[in-house]
Amino acid sequence: MKILVTGAAGFIGSHVSTQLLDRGDEVIGLDNLNNYYDVRLKDARLANLTTREKFRFLKMELSDRSAMAEMFRTERPKRVVHLAAQPGVRYSIQNPHAYVDSNLVGFMNVLEGCRHNEIEHLVYASSSSVYGANTTMPFSIHQTVDHPLSLYAATKKANELMAHTYSHLYQLPTTGLRFFTVYGPWGRPDMALFMFTKAILEGKPIDVFNNGQMRRDFTYVDDIVEGVIRVLDRIASPNPEWNSAAPDPGTSRSPYRIYNIGNNNPVELLHVIHCLETELGRTAVKNLLPMQPGDVPATYADVDDLVRDCNFKPNTSIEEGIKKFATWYRDYYAC
Repeated sequence: MKILVTGAAGFIGSHVSTQLLDRGDEVIGLDNLNNYYDVRLKDARLANLTTREKFRFLKMELSDRSAMAEMFRTERPKRVVHLAAQPGVRYSIQNPHAYVDSNLVGFMNVLEGCRHNEIEHLVYASSSSVYGANTTMPFSIHQTVDHPLSLYAATKKANELMAHTYSHLYQLPTTGLRFFTVYGPWGRPDMALFMFTKAILEGKPIDVFNNGQMRRDFTYVDDIVEGVIRVLDRIASPNPEWNSAAPDPGTSRSPYRIYNIGNNNPVELLHVIHCLETELGRTAVKNLLPMQPGDVPATYADVDDLVRDCNFKPNTSIEEGIKKFATWYRDYYAC
């Protein structure tokens, strides 16, 4: 079928596009190729896709209402995987307007395109950051998430609310995926593992926040992609047992679902650095620092609903995943 993938030149979007093409789908890849990080990496990811017969690329801003509406009318995709967004907890403190334009206005344009063009299923990226001030772990989709700690998290929570509204008003099937610390080959240079690798190989110190005691549910990109595609193929449906007197945040009486996709195994940052040192054959010079504003000390995903509904649970170990990432990094950068 024809599937629209937004953010197709991005880290997760390029992997998802590849997997969809591998199984025979036609992919319309949309991206604005902005300079939030090195555009050459986006171009390289895109180059791996543009040689494929069933892939076509469109350079476009999500916030361009008329262009997005025309694209939906012209392309008529059957399903949409919406991965394009302005990412980054820390950058949202520096440049909040970028998050409003991309994550709110852009998401509205995607919803409107889906509404008016009979899209079978919209699957979109949310984030583990929506759990914010929650401390009960593992984080469950059945918890309320009303206390975000960054504007980035607030926009992702807003996306879930906007999606529910469209599921309710227009019976548009939507599924939000809360990703937990995704890493792997072709990753983003602004993420910790990428920055650590670059600094260690260059003999420079690395900034380690919360004195290395951060714990993250690191999730390998191949597991994320498998989860995205399994969810895409399971069109969201109403929960017949949903009760307005005791509302379940993860489901609805509308065709609306939320899932966590995480490794279900939080790892301390110092262990991640140790694994990276082992693979690179270098010792990191650590600059231990306190917690940064907007960060949370730990993330840990409850994936029971994903396992039950999609028969899938991420399971790539941090040791295996870091080995694959380090191998890709040294090959790509010839170092």
